[in-house]
Amino acid sequence: MPEPRTRLAPSPTGALHLGNARTFLINWAMARQNGWRIMLRIEDLDGPRIKTGADELAIDTLRWLGMDWDEGPTYQLHDLSRYHAALQRLADAGLIYPCACTRKEIAEAQSAPHGDSHDLRYPGTCRPAEPTPTRYVAGDDQQAWRVHAPDGEIVFDDGFAGRQAIDVQATVGDFVVASKAGLPAYQLAVVVDDHDQGVTHIVRGDDLITSTPRQLLLYRLLGYEPTPSYTHVPLVLGEDGHRLAKRHGDTRVSTYRDAGVSAERIVGLIAGWCGLGERTEMTAAEFAEAFDLAGLPRESVTFTGDDDRWLTEGSR
Repeated sequence: MPEPRTRLAPSPTGALHLGNARTFLINWAMARQNGWRIMLRIEDLDGPRIKTGADELAIDTLRWLGMDWDEGPTYQLHDLSRYHAALQRLADAGLIYPCACTRKEIAEAQSAPHGDSHDLRYPGTCRPAEPTPTRYVAGDDQQAWRVHAPDGEIVFDDGFAGRQAIDVQATVGDFVVASKAGLPAYQLAVVVDDHDQGVTHIVRGDDLITSTPRQLLLYRLLGYEPTPSYTHVPLVLGEDGHRLAKRHGDTRVSTYRDAGVSAERIVGLIAGWCGLGERTEMTAAEFAEAFDLAGLPRESVTFTGDDDRWLTEGSR
């Protein structure tokens, strides 16, 4: 049996907001309850969206809230060779192919909406008739690389959402595994990282539940075993029903901290969102003792003006 391990994996594209904090706190609490080792991984492959200093701010924010980890931080950009080796392995087997299509061209080819709200189904324009072994070339600015996604459902049992069955080809088609900039795409990078780092338990927001079958497909194509267990928890939404974002006001943890709100008050708000009763200040350690995944509300959380007022009252 492999040693149980999980990861906290912030992306330094901006400051952590209350929704991010809730997911990380749930992950951390489950790890401490179950004796999983925790790795801190900075997922910094998102090119122009990466903000200078956001990695240090994320690390400081997690620590301030009371979370800790056993290893890391590691940074994806520090070693691209592992991803390139995995891509060449797929290319040698004829499982990926170059694609010069633009997003506009893919959008114009759509006959109906597919997949996630931010995904378009790739119609197979550049897909070869038969899988063809080839040489992976990184970063020629002219072509991305896509994986041959087979027809049929990929089934997995989620630790919170239950059994899932998703047909990758029918929803997003042959998805990107390397960008035109020569960087590994998110789906490939996290699979290589989780495999190399021995991650056995993944806890994250349910906006990524449709990514899981893509990642399980890559596990299979790369011959990686065993696959991790996945637990996807509901997101925090704004009052308009959309995922928490700038349009809902400033919900950054650092903003509340700078305004004098204590870490215990933020953790207390998150505890209330997690079904732990009336809102009351508590430490991260107390949250970990009290948290019960079985009692987590099944629906998404809505951040309201009342939540904001409760936080700011504590700073007066």
